[in-house]
Amino acid sequence: MFARLKPQPALDRTDLLPPAVIVAVREYVPEALVFEIDPAHSDTETLCAVYDLPMDIMGNAVLVSGRRDGVERRACCLTLAHRRVDVNGLVKRRLDVRKASFAPMEVAVAESGMEYGGITPVGLPLDWPVWLDAAVADSASVCIGAGIRAAKLVLPGPSLLKLPGAERIEGLAREV
Repeated sequence: MFARLKPQPALDRTDLLPPAVIVAVREYVPEALVFEIDPAHSDTETLCAVYDLPMDIMGNAVLVSGRRDGVERRACCLTLAHRRVDVNGLVKRRLDVRKASFAPMEVAVAESGMEYGGITPVGLPLDWPVWLDAAVADSASVCIGAGIRAAKLVLPGPSLLKLPGAERIEGLAREV
């Protein structure tokens, strides 16, 4: 499915990964593959259209946050592209906040050290819990951000459970 994009072992193409992602790949998911893309095609729908890829193997990471008693609570939620994270229900309850929302772009970029449109759970700071929709965790293969807009990672969904703070969450997302 990705053969046309010529995926290679991520550790052989560290030029396509930011430093934190390199460390995380080396430590937790050395089986990850990476391929280079035109950064203009980084958004999931565009990537799928240009490279004829199905949406149900594409993962989207969203950084969510909320406040409780003046304390910021946050998580990275990863779901497949044809599904939407239940931010106002399950995420809000799990964060134990009155209102959960997507982290503002400037906060997501600054705190992740990654480019907007390329954010991935691989290499996030250790204090960000990583919540994997069951559909992602159970996928034979999932394509996710690589930390920059010019590359994507491909790895087995179960491998993502090896990331620090990663947890499989049933019902994190629903089909749209």
